[in-house]
Amino acid sequence: MQIDILQLAGIITAIGIIGGALFAIFSFYVEHKNLKKEIKALKKENTLLCYCLAACLDGLNQLGANGTVSEASKKMSKYLNLAAHDEDE
Repeated sequence: MQIDILQLAGIITAIGIIGGALFAIFSFYVEHKNLKKEIKALKKENTLLCYCLAACLDGLNQLGANGTVSEASKKMSKYLNLAAHDEDE
């Protein structure tokens, strides 16, 4: 069996394409894994910020700042309650 230069080039090209596709899939998987970790960390940070904001609104409410503070405090409490129940599921 004799292989000429065109057949050899075709084989090398096919191997390169398959290797490139496998590398692209692997790179996507690694990037997706890293993004999931970053999103998880951002969710934790966002939860902490929401609890801090709720505490600030509660403190302002206790000091007598009414009006939009009371409304915002109620909305924040409702949001945190709904978010906590969605997180459990």
